[in-house]
Amino acid sequence: MKRKSLENEACPLARSLEAIGDAWSVLIVRQAFTGDRRFGEFEKSLGVAKNILTVRLRKLVALGVLEQVTVEGRGYQEYVLTEKGRGLFLVLMAIRQWGEGCGGDSPYVLVDKRDKKPVRPLAFRAHDGRELGPDDMELRPAGESCPAGPAQPVTPPVS
Repeated sequence: MKRKSLENEACPLARSLEAIGDAWSVLIVRQAFTGDRRFGEFEKSLGVAKNILTVRLRKLVALGVLEQVTVEGRGYQEYVLTEKGRGLFLVLMAIRQWGEGCGGDSPYVLVDKRDKKPVRPLAFRAHDGRELGPDDMELRPAGESCPAGPAQPVTPPVS
């Protein structure tokens, strides 16, 4: 049975998962951030079958997450992150930090290149700098002004 496509859903989370929600696609993007650019580099670092890698790379290129560029004078193709692909950096780091909090050791620590100190965990902050958790936020219809009175929460569509 073919699964339902989420690409036309109103929910941006559902559409995003349709685009890059499978593990191989996310791991390919991770490897692109670490410097992998060639098919063979992705294949070796991920241990993924060629057919699966081919399909995922084509999809990421079609979505505008990666672009294929020809290396001048070399005659081979490389995959580089587009601006859209680079926009996934915070998403991947949030998933990484969530995974670190679920137990298990990581052989790597994310550090600031300049001072070599660990990076603070990502957090949502209010306009006044307060850290916000899930109970401190709500979804409102786009374009609705923010009245001073009590908020009318919107139940997001389940996707």
